[in-house]
Amino acid sequence: MAGGATEQAGLHRTLGFRDLVVYGLLFIAPMAPVGVFGTLDAKSDGAVALVYLVATVVMAFTAFSYAQMVRVAPMAGSVFAYARKGLGEGPGFIAGWMAMLDYLLIPAVAYLFSGIAMNALVPEVSQWVWTAIAVVVTTALNLWGVRTAARVGFAVLALEIVVLLVFVVSAVVVLVRDGAQRGWLTPLAGDTDFSMTAVLGAVSIAVLSYLGFDAIASFAEEVTGGSAKVARAVLFCLVLAGTLFVVQSYLAALLEPVSSAELAADPAKQGSAFYDAVDASVGTWLHDLVAVSKAIGAAFAALAGQAAAGRLVFAMARERRLPSVLSRVDPKSGVPRVAILGAAVVTMVAAVWAARRDDGLDHLVSVVDIGALTAFVLLHASVVGWFAVRRMEGPPSWWRHVLVPVVGAGVLVAVIWEATTSAQVVGVCWLGVGLVVLALQGGRRAA
Repeated sequence: MAGGATEQAGLHRTLGFRDLVVYGLLFIAPMAPVGVFGTLDAKSDGAVALVYLVATVVMAFTAFSYAQMVRVAPMAGSVFAYARKGLGEGPGFIAGWMAMLDYLLIPAVAYLFSGIAMNALVPEVSQWVWTAIAVVVTTALNLWGVRTAARVGFAVLALEIVVLLVFVVSAVVVLVRDGAQRGWLTPLAGDTDFSMTAVLGAVSIAVLSYLGFDAIASFAEEVTGGSAKVARAVLFCLVLAGTLFVVQSYLAALLEPVSSAELAADPAKQGSAFYDAVDASVGTWLHDLVAVSKAIGAAFAALAGQAAAGRLVFAMARERRLPSVLSRVDPKSGVPRVAILGAAVVTMVAAVWAARRDDGLDHLVSVVDIGALTAFVLLHASVVGWFAVRRMEGPPSWWRHVLVPVVGAGVLVAVIWEATTSAQVVGVCWLGVGLVVLALQGGRRAA
């Protein structure tokens, strides 16, 4: 009897607009560029601020399509639910399958960032140990309940924003007093020959910093006040995050004493490039403050990511696309415990594996975006399918329901094309497995 009650229990509607913004900004992380700054600087030939500017525009198209579809399908499955509505069951499964790659690996990257930051402060403890501790603590909070996790997350988010403001003020003081290490326009034009191809290649990685605004849609069944509140939160988080990313990456690039070519030649320096620039220009005190903030903030970014992953897995299991045990909801806490624990195990394995390798961060960062980008392309197609092809809500708006999603999908395809070969290979392999699973499920349903 208890098992049946657990399976039929629903998600609890306890989240408001502020809670959605907290989850979105936690997942995105106000200081997300800290961890990938060196990698982006090296890949873009120094035009790191331009990378974030382009990435914000790219994600704006996607955010707009999310805002359209969350009103159509205000469900926990997010892009899985949207693609089912706009394109059908098969594409819906593939969208969810590709997004699952993203939602399972992004928390692993965030946990690894946390482990790297803590290891910089306490080098006697290995990165992988700090990484594992972060997974355990945040998983416990997610199992406690979505509202409790949001409250703790709000305090962490406030800390991150304060530290970011301290960095911005300190950087401006140093630049006014001592001048810039690079030219004032190099963060937008590069410190060598400008290459748009290099910028687009870096954008495919920079997108990692934004992934989180879309996760807000995963909480659609737990928000009070309707889907319009979810749509506003999605757009608000993207605009705010884009502004913060461009400002801090621009300032960090001006403080960076090492050229982008030197960073490209020495990948080992890329992970700590932001910290090294702060240490050399401002002082060790700010280095340590940023490291502490990043360690805590990254762990709670992973908390939000893990929560979103749990909702996606739960939604796919509820529709019998994954094992039904993953669709169980704890009646007391209102969270999909089994789905969250399953996501936590996968994330723990990936994060600890990467933390034990010198090139672990580069491997994770290079492949994590491909699932999300593919799912976003299907999201845009869903908008066209639902509004323009099927005309489910009357005559379509040709700019909102055709032009924006088509341009958004085209830009994402270009970014995927410029992604690293390893990322493309992983994406194709994951897609291939998903197609096999879909074919097997189709065969069973037909039988």
